[in-house]
Amino acid sequence: MTALSASAPSATADRQAAGTVLVEVEELRVRIGAGDLPVRPVDGVGFSIAAGETFALLGESGCGKSMTALALLRLLPDGGRVDGGRVRFGGVELLAQTEAQMRDVRGRRIGMIFQEPSTSLNPVMTVMAQIGEVLDRHRGLHGAAARLEALRLLESVGIPDAERRLDDYPFQFSGGMKQRVMIAMALAGEPELLIADEPTTALDVTIQAQVLDLLAKLQAERGMGMLLITHDLGVVAKMAHRIGVMYAGELVETASRSDFFRRPLHPYSRKLFAALPTEGQRGHRLSALPGHVPPLDRGFVGCRFADRCPQVFERCHGEAPAWHQLEAQEVRCHLYEPGSERDADVPTGASSARFDEAASGSRPVLDVRQLKVHFPVRKGLLKREVASIKAVDGISLQVMPGRTLALVGESGCGKTTAGKAILKLIAPTDGEVLLDGKRLAELSGSALREARREFQMIFQDPFASLNPRMRVGEIIEEGMVALGVERDAQSRTRRVESLLQRVGLRSEMKLRYPHEFSGGQRQRIAIARALAVSPKLIICDEPTSALDVSVQAQILNLMRDLQSELGLAYLFITHNLGVVSWLAHDVAVMYLGRIVERGPVDAVLGAPAHPYTSALLAAVPNIERDQPITASGASRTGGGAEDLPSPLRPPAGCHFNPRCPRATDICRKQYPDETQHGPGRVVRCHWPE
Repeated sequence: MTALSASAPSATADRQAAGTVLVEVEELRVRIGAGDLPVRPVDGVGFSIAAGETFALLGESGCGKSMTALALLRLLPDGGRVDGGRVRFGGVELLAQTEAQMRDVRGRRIGMIFQEPSTSLNPVMTVMAQIGEVLDRHRGLHGAAARLEALRLLESVGIPDAERRLDDYPFQFSGGMKQRVMIAMALAGEPELLIADEPTTALDVTIQAQVLDLLAKLQAERGMGMLLITHDLGVVAKMAHRIGVMYAGELVETASRSDFFRRPLHPYSRKLFAALPTEGQRGHRLSALPGHVPPLDRGFVGCRFADRCPQVFERCHGEAPAWHQLEAQEVRCHLYEPGSERDADVPTGASSARFDEAASGSRPVLDVRQLKVHFPVRKGLLKREVASIKAVDGISLQVMPGRTLALVGESGCGKTTAGKAILKLIAPTDGEVLLDGKRLAELSGSALREARREFQMIFQDPFASLNPRMRVGEIIEEGMVALGVERDAQSRTRRVESLLQRVGLRSEMKLRYPHEFSGGQRQRIAIARALAVSPKLIICDEPTSALDVSVQAQILNLMRDLQSELGLAYLFITHNLGVVSWLAHDVAVMYLGRIVERGPVDAVLGAPAHPYTSALLAAVPNIERDQPITASGASRTGGGAEDLPSPLRPPAGCHFNPRCPRATDICRKQYPDETQHGPGRVVRCHWPE
C-alpha cells in the first residue's frame, strides 16, 4: 500500500488509459458564508469521469454531494463561492469562464437532472415551452422544427401519447412522468456530460427501474459521461462503473463497482452496507450509524468520521488520514497505513442483537372488510357526476396485535387513500372498518374522538405534517389535550419529556421548532406524537421513503423496539420491498385499488404467486449480484402498456392484463376471484404461479 495525494491522481491516469476523459476535478473547495465560521460543504474533492462512464457519488444527506455538482456548473447558492481547485471539462477550465460562457456550457455541454422535478419545472409553462427554451438557446431550433424535436425527446424517454402531452402542464403528470420530462429537458441540448442528482428518490420500484433503464439506454446510445448522485446502494449497483464515497465534504473511498460491492474498505462504507434492511437480517437489529454527519462550519483536525467510527483509535482524533491504495481501490483511513497492525477487515453484516417478538392476540386490532373509496368526476355547468375514480375498490385485510402488515404497490394504486379511509380522514364509499371489534362507521362526535386514542398515523413527509409555528413539546402535547390524556399539565410535560427520550431525542428539545431538526429527527418527533395517546395501531405512510439508509435504519430499529415493548400493531404503507422483508410479518400487494395477493411475508416475497408481485420484486436493484450495466430493460419498461393504467378507466377483466406476460382471453374478460394459495395466503389470478 502506498500513500496517495488528497485528490487521488492515480484515478485520472486510469481513466486516460480507459478512454477520453470528459471532466477532471482536482482539490475542489466550496465556501458558503463569510466570517470565521463559513460552511465548507466541499473540501478538497477530486475525481474524473470518462466518456460513456458513470461515476456515482454515494453518501448521506449533508455530505456535500449535491453541492459538488452545483459547483461544477457554477450554480452555487447565494453566499457560496468556489474557494479553490480546478475543474477541467473537455480541456477547458470551467472555474475561469465568465458567466456568459458558462451559460453556453450549462444545458448544451453539461445537462442536469435535479432532485425534485416538482420544484424544478415551471408550473405555469407547458412542457413544450420549457423544452423549447433549451432547444432555442442551445440548438437554434424554433417553431415546427423545435416541436418535432421536442416530440422526439418525449418519445425517447417513454412518455405515451407524446404529441398530446407536449401541451400539458407539469401538474398533469405523475411523479415518474415529471422525472422523464426533466430527463428530456436535460438531453435537449445533447450534452456530453449528464449530472443526475437523486433521479429516483421517492419513486416506486417499477418507475425507478424505468428511469434507470432509460438513463442507461440513452447513455449507451450517446456515449455520455454521467455523474450520479445518490444515497441508494441499489441504484449504485445497477448504474455505476466507478464509485466515490463522500463524507462530511470529502471523498473517503473510490473504487470500481465490482471491487466496492465485493469488499468495501472504509468503515463508513461498511456501515452503509450493514444498515440495509434485508430478509437475511430479519429478527436482528440493523447496524445503524450513531449520530449524524458533523456540521461543516467547523475546522477538522483528525478524521471526520472518528466520532461515529466503530474502529476509532487515538490517532484518528489528532491527524487527518492520507489516501492509501489497496490494489485498485483507494481509501482515506489510518487503518490502511503501511505497517499498521490494526485489523481493517471488519465484517459488514448486521448486528447480532435480536428483537423480542411482541405477543399477538387472537382478535385482530384492525379488521377491514370490502372497503371502497370512489371519487366522483363532475363535468358541465351543473357539475353532474359523469364517472368515478375507484381509488380503493373493495379491499379486505386484518392486522393482529404486535404484528406488522405491509401494504405495497406502485404510486397511484390507492395505498395512502386506503390508510386515510381506515382512519376516517377520508369518508369511505362502502365497506366496514372494525378497530378492536368496534365499527368505526357507527361512531361520531365524542365516541369517535375516544376511539381515535387507539389508532394514529405517521405521515410520509414529517416536515409537512408538523406545525412550523409550534414548539415540539406543544406538537406532542396537542393530541393529549384534544383526547383528554393526562389532564394535568405537569403530567403532560413529564410524558412529553419521556416520549422524546424514548424516541432517541433529548428532553430539552421540546422547546425547539421543527425547522431546527434533521429529517430523521423530525420523523422521530412524528412517532413520539403518535405514541402520546397510547394507541394500539399506527398506520405508517411511507415513513422512511426519503431518508438516508443510516437514518432509515435508526427509525426501523426504533419502530421494532416500540412494537416489542408496547405490543403495537403497524399497517406499514411502502414501496420499499427491502424494508418489507425485514420489518413486516404479513404483506398485501395492491394494484389499481384492489389487493391481488396477501399472506405471510416469507411466502409472498419468497415465492410470489401473482405476476404483479413478481414484477415488483424483479424491479428491485440487487446489490448482491454483479450484473453488467445494460439497457436491456429499457424497451420492456419504456412506456405504453407498461405504465400504470388510470383508475378512472381501468382495463376490462383483470386490471393487470395489459402488463401481464401470462394474460389470456379469460384475463381480458373476467376479473379473477380470490383463491387460497397456501396457509393464510390468497391470490387473485387466473393463472397463479
